[in-house]
Amino acid sequence: MGKLFKLLIFLAIIGFIGLVGYAYVGPFFGVDFSPEQTETRQPVTLTAD
Repeated sequence: MGKLFKLLIFLAIIGFIGLVGYAYVGPFFGVDFSPEQTETRQPVTLTAD
């Protein structure tokens, strides 16, 4: 049971390192992580009592 737990922790750490590495190196390979930007306008009614 201890070996399985160590293996899962090891795989989680390797997965985290891989994800962080992909986030940093991805833009060099043409991967764009920025969200689409759209302008949103909403009318606001202000009332003074």
